[in-house]
Amino acid sequence: MATEGGTKAVVAALLANTGIAITKFGAWALTQSASMLAEAIHSVADAGNQALLLVGGKRAKREATEEHPFGYGRERYVYAFIVAIVLFSVGGLFALYEAYHKFHELAEGHGEGGLLTSRWKYVPLVVLGLAIVMESFSFRTAIVESNKVRGDHNWWQFIRREKAPELPVILLEDLAALLGLVVAFAGVGLALLTQNLYFDVVGSAVIGALLVTVAVILGVEVKSQLLGEGAKPEAVVRIREAIGSTSGVEGIIHLKTMHVAPEELLVAAKIAVAPLATAADVAETIDAAERALREAEPMATQVFLEPDIQSDDYVPAERPAVPGTPGH
Repeated sequence: MATEGGTKAVVAALLANTGIAITKFGAWALTQSASMLAEAIHSVADAGNQALLLVGGKRAKREATEEHPFGYGRERYVYAFIVAIVLFSVGGLFALYEAYHKFHELAEGHGEGGLLTSRWKYVPLVVLGLAIVMESFSFRTAIVESNKVRGDHNWWQFIRREKAPELPVILLEDLAALLGLVVAFAGVGLALLTQNLYFDVVGSAVIGALLVTVAVILGVEVKSQLLGEGAKPEAVVRIREAIGSTSGVEGIIHLKTMHVAPEELLVAAKIAVAPLATAADVAETIDAAERALREAEPMATQVFLEPDIQSDDYVPAERPAVPGTPGH
């Protein structure tokens, strides 16, 4: 569900940003507005990012090989991290540079004209207004698809906890895009109203700071996924209950989980069995525990259960997992 919804949101954002980028570049060519150029580059970066997410999703579907026995599912995280870098460099830093460059031009008396003298000076406002409408539709699609998998979590929790990177990335990108469009509209509008191009410069600077902030948030979250995050607390509870309720399992000594892909979970556990159990009994217990585990948590595609004898430091199977800590 998350993957299908993420793909739909990515495609909607790609189409919207491609059209928006073309119109923004046209408006910038007519007026030389700094905010307009910053927004045009921002839309190009966003469209490129959405293309990267689609490429990452396609490459992640490759079959496992001897060199990569757990498959290529984490490529989605790799491409999402590249998205954060592109947003930071191409989007954020360029907007900040454009603001710096335009500011010095104005300070030296070389930057007057352009937006204020062009007969097309109101075109950016029209373009930005249309872009806000188009971006709103893209943002709405991302919200609708996210709500299908968000559950009871608030938006910040969803962005922090969601294992599939596409929806959080699109949500943050679209939010930054909408806020950037509003800032650009205000900057251009105030520049035209007051005949002061410094408002246009401020608009570009704010857009740059906004994109850098979003890129840093994305980078931090995706880096955590690249390092290997454990299962969600509720998934850990299901796994513990499934293993612990299996006949022949006397306890869970330890349990570790890790997402090898957004919808693929590796589960490794050491389980306590009866000291006098035969090898056949132990094998039957492990097989039954694995079947129960996979039924309770379908994302558990890689399961490794190790039998051991109960000792004083084991974790009883009936003890609920501490939220946020997959193991102990």
